[in-house]
Amino acid sequence: MKAEHWRPSAAKDKLLARSVLLKNIRSFFEQIGVLEVETPVLSHAAGSDPNLDAISASYQIGSLQKEKILFLRTSPEFAMKRLLADGSGAIFQICKSFRNAEQGARHNPEFTLLEWYQPGYDEHQLMGEMMTLLQRVCPPDFFSAQQWQKLTYQSLFEHYLDINPHTISLRSLEALARATIDIKMEQADKDVWLDLLFSHSIEPQLQEPVFIYEYPATQAALAATGKTAEGYEIARRFELVIGGMELANGYYELTDADEQRRRFSHEQTIRQDQGKSQAPLDENLLAALAHGLPSCAGVALGLDRLLMLICGSASIDEVLAFPLDRA
Repeated sequence: MKAEHWRPSAAKDKLLARSVLLKNIRSFFEQIGVLEVETPVLSHAAGSDPNLDAISASYQIGSLQKEKILFLRTSPEFAMKRLLADGSGAIFQICKSFRNAEQGARHNPEFTLLEWYQPGYDEHQLMGEMMTLLQRVCPPDFFSAQQWQKLTYQSLFEHYLDINPHTISLRSLEALARATIDIKMEQADKDVWLDLLFSHSIEPQLQEPVFIYEYPATQAALAATGKTAEGYEIARRFELVIGGMELANGYYELTDADEQRRRFSHEQTIRQDQGKSQAPLDENLLAALAHGLPSCAGVALGLDRLLMLICGSASIDEVLAFPLDRA
């Protein structure tokens, strides 16, 4: 261990920038009447998304020498939706979340999320509110010279790669990905190839703020679905990319408990096929959806990544007091 390893990796000006950002976020939501909430870090269940792996923890039950496996949340989404179903109204949360096997220049397994939900909003209304939030909580003139855009997923693939992601065949997509990206990978489904092409060939070129929407329906996760004017099945979700980096992921939320259970089961099958661990389904979330989740939109914003942009930092470690290597 290095002699100075006990010191924080973030300089004092970065710590101050974090403090100011958190203060400004809370002030913004107080002004528009959104309630701040807290939900548990530990859960008896975990999400089934094949792209996200939860960190598990062993809990000893009293003096019985029995252990129960619990899971650190990958986001506060499930618990916040239970509050919404119980009539909480608009809510937000600033919290630590955790994801296994994620560490690098833009990833730390423990990270800070801002997540909020607006009943009665659709995804486009929430994009507008997110733009207003960022313009108010970031340093003055931070976005003044930048042009905000809203572009469809399809339009980006057509512009940068000259393909329609909704209609291209799996064989053609795989051939393009292998010709474009230096990667050794066996067979994969269409969404994996699309994600690789997007992250390698499109996302790095999106420097000014852009909301991307109308993803393929196969990438809906917990979002409702719909159709484009051309009849393509799409997910009613969006992502925000700034400086070639994804900052936020938002949904017009799925409210159908049966459809959500079907999606969870499908994801568990994929995880099993990939040899990944399985966790119990969140029956509390499914019960809340069955009780009645109000029509709403929600979004999660990575605050560590936002701080990287504000501070001009190349690595997430520069804005964290103690990243994993120093924890």
